[in-house]
Amino acid sequence: MLPTGLELLRLLRLLSCVTLVLLFQVSDAKRDLISACTTCQKITDNFSKGFERTAKQNFGGGNTAWEERKLSKYETSEIRLMEIVEDLCESSSFECNRMVEEHEEHFETWWFKRKTKHPDLHKWFCIETIKVCCPKGTFGLDCNDCVGGSETPCHGNGRCDGDGTRGGDGKCSCDNGYTGEFCLDCREGYYNEVRNDTFSLCTECHSSCKTCTGGTHQDCDECKDGWEEDDQEACVDVNECSKDPSSCNEDQYCLNTEGSYSCKACDKVCSGCTAAGPDKCQSCASGYQDTEGTCTVMDINFKCQVSILCRVGLHHL
Repeated sequence: MLPTGLELLRLLRLLSCVTLVLLFQVSDAKRDLISACTTCQKITDNFSKGFERTAKQNFGGGNTAWEERKLSKYETSEIRLMEIVEDLCESSSFECNRMVEEHEEHFETWWFKRKTKHPDLHKWFCIETIKVCCPKGTFGLDCNDCVGGSETPCHGNGRCDGDGTRGGDGKCSCDNGYTGEFCLDCREGYYNEVRNDTFSLCTECHSSCKTCTGGTHQDCDECKDGWEEDDQEACVDVNECSKDPSSCNEDQYCLNTEGSYSCKACDKVCSGCTAAGPDKCQSCASGYQDTEGTCTVMDINFKCQVSILCRVGLHHL
């Protein structure tokens, strides 16, 4: 008997839920693998710091034969190893302390038996022994090469997801200016100065260009907003401040900038203005007078004279 439409809908919803759960589980697993490698890298970095810190610990730095004999014994001693291991993790870092405790015997093996032949602790411990990391330029459980190859992941123009870890999917996150699966294409606002199958150099277009083929304002395919083509097909700035009526309020003046404009407040002495300063007023504000083209504070005697004349004039009306 064939399922009904309602039953098919329920089945599809169930499959969608299962798929989402699986995707979340895979995503969490990849994050856990990346986190494990990060923890291991921190442990081996701290081991190197501890190794340097204890190089001549507890010795005065003299050259006596006694000190040399004692130092020689300490250099490869279990005491020195324990002093280093004790400081590999912060007390609050559960993941770090768990990894150290779980693999403490590996540190002893490397210290006493493998250090001379395998001096790179990160490579021996994190990559080859407990296998939570990969060599640089590789990713995933099998340490596959990143896009573009392990020597130049993402062709040198981006970051390979999971690079150096057992997680990630190897996809490229391109640097600024680059786009595409292989980070060989230029994003909008950039052009290919150099391009072949393995290398791409994207350079930013001129500030007037939305898209371009070169680095000057004459190489624009399309002008940005605030720019327009002139007779030579070059993108030039639009002077928004030349528009009538003005784009700004009455108590502001327009300041043109490349590709845009801004409205600035007039000087307080002005009632309308064309630019900054008391000498750019269209007229003077109340309490100020025009003195040879500049608005200045009105003389108090002049005010009094005006006031007297007004009163006299009103009395005779």
